[in-house]
Amino acid sequence: MGRVEDLNQDLDQDLGRLRRTQAYAGGPRLIANVGASSARFALETAPGRFVQARSFACSDHAGIVEVCRAYLATIEGPAPIHGVMALATPIEGDLVRLTNRDWMFSIEATRAELGLQTLLAVNDFMAMAMALPRLRDEDRHQVGGGSPRADGVIGLLGASTGLGASALIPRGGRWITLASEGGHVSFSPSNETELTILRHAWKTWPHVSAERLISASGLVLMHEALAAAEGHAAASAALGPEEIIRRGLEEGDALCVRVLECFCEMLGTQAANLAVTLNATGGIYVGSTLIRLLGDFFARSNFRRAFENKGRFSGFAASVPTYMILTDQCSLLGAAQVLRDHLDDQSGSGMLLDRIRAEMSTLTPAERRVAALVLEQPRTVLNEPVAGIAAKADVSQPTVIRFCRSLGLQGLSDFKLKLASGLTGAVPVQHSQVRVDDNAGDLVSKVLDNTTSAIMKLRDELDAKAVDSAIGMLSAARRIELYGVGNSSVAALDGQHKFFRFSIPTNAYIDSHIQLMAAGMLAKGDVVVAISKSGNLPEILQAADAALQAGASVIAITAAGSPLARRATVALEVKHQEQGAGYLSMVSRILHLLLIDILAVGVAMRRISTAGEAREETDLHRELELLQARFEALISHAS
Repeated sequence: MGRVEDLNQDLDQDLGRLRRTQAYAGGPRLIANVGASSARFALETAPGRFVQARSFACSDHAGIVEVCRAYLATIEGPAPIHGVMALATPIEGDLVRLTNRDWMFSIEATRAELGLQTLLAVNDFMAMAMALPRLRDEDRHQVGGGSPRADGVIGLLGASTGLGASALIPRGGRWITLASEGGHVSFSPSNETELTILRHAWKTWPHVSAERLISASGLVLMHEALAAAEGHAAASAALGPEEIIRRGLEEGDALCVRVLECFCEMLGTQAANLAVTLNATGGIYVGSTLIRLLGDFFARSNFRRAFENKGRFSGFAASVPTYMILTDQCSLLGAAQVLRDHLDDQSGSGMLLDRIRAEMSTLTPAERRVAALVLEQPRTVLNEPVAGIAAKADVSQPTVIRFCRSLGLQGLSDFKLKLASGLTGAVPVQHSQVRVDDNAGDLVSKVLDNTTSAIMKLRDELDAKAVDSAIGMLSAARRIELYGVGNSSVAALDGQHKFFRFSIPTNAYIDSHIQLMAAGMLAKGDVVVAISKSGNLPEILQAADAALQAGASVIAITAAGSPLARRATVALEVKHQEQGAGYLSMVSRILHLLLIDILAVGVAMRRISTAGEAREETDLHRELELLQARFEALISHAS
């Protein structure tokens, strides 16, 4: 059997390679990279294969829809149905506002207007980062020594209009991109020349970020600073970044050469800071149009010397390789990979449970038992080894593997990866800060995204055993009391409304003095549900202590690791952090209400199950009585 399994794996790998070289079944995919001045487009017909590439000046078009339509009007062949845009701006929800161009649009509305089934938007630097593991040797040039670790974090810096930073973190055979605004960290000079430049910048800005200097506009500022220090500022006023680069590289202009040297050294220092911050043992990549223009000058510069000048961490810095990115296709490559991963997940995870239901009839009887287990207990399957899954489904371990392959997957690991992605969903667990200048669209997106993300996080982190224990305690409770003050009183009152309907004596107390008195009158068999965002309120803690001393049990819905959580008989811990007591706990309140709902549904299901068992026992007793009566009648008739 082992040899057959090996042959099957080889066949799967060969089929995978064949699929990767074939054209996409759904037709070409629209890949776009939109910056402040230009929008580049291409169609991806197979992984890494781009055709019909064209660029458009953003200034010639009114908005994102118009420039996309301008490109789509030029393509030959079938129109794409899936697309992705790498954008030079942070992506926080559906509403996108470009940083350096007055374009604002809804991703979903744009998708509909362009007639696409799928349209993703990703920050251009995150897209660029996604391309790094797929670069060929000819697409990069190593500057200095060091060797990458295969499982190491990879860092990325790009100096162009601004200074971008990102990272790739390996996880489960895939890469996770780290969104960053690392270019806005404070600039720190490393020598007298850089201090002179910083002092010049301080004349204009009280805070000077790294991207003020390590960018195209930074070249201009540095040229002005050094020219002013040498007494000929007027001559430098008309020079732009392209002219500074041209004079430095082609004419050997001494001042321009000094500016370029300063730029490379500053970038080396910033790259080293990123490497130390990320522990980027997979290497640091630097790339942009500006870096490519510098070419050999950058490779020969003091970039690497500045990178390794890290004092006590010089040894670490020397071990981290640094690379120049030579290709201008990174954003397109990375954006295409983001779209590819998304569509793979949609076909292989988000719809995986639906696929199992649809293909149930094609499975063998043993495989159907595995399928039934997955459909009924997907999270249990996710956390079980193959032996555990086989035991729960009452099948052999090879049957579990055959089931995975019947779905077109490589094996159990691939199946679990798809299943986990589908169960987690596509909502990122992140917090988007609401700002004063947000419009209504931004406000709606951020508030809903933040709440949704917190719910997803609670779902993945909530202790199921603690929930089960709490449901058991409430189902058997002689009396239920719910304590909450301030914002938590809403959840307490909601719990009273729900549990009272189960014919369990239930009261909610939202006054701390009454809570303490009521807790002293409890007894064994009674249950208190204490709700507190912080778990630190002295009044709630005193009431919980009084209830425990009276013999009652306490279920705490509160912050993880808080004093209330530690006191409670059972703690349902909420790990969501919100600002201090002066702010309303908006998201925490919703999470508390959801936990009340979970407990109420659990109690209802427990009571239905118990009632069903009681009915079965009653029916059995009646049937036995009838049988006994018939038996006695037969005896009497026979005699």
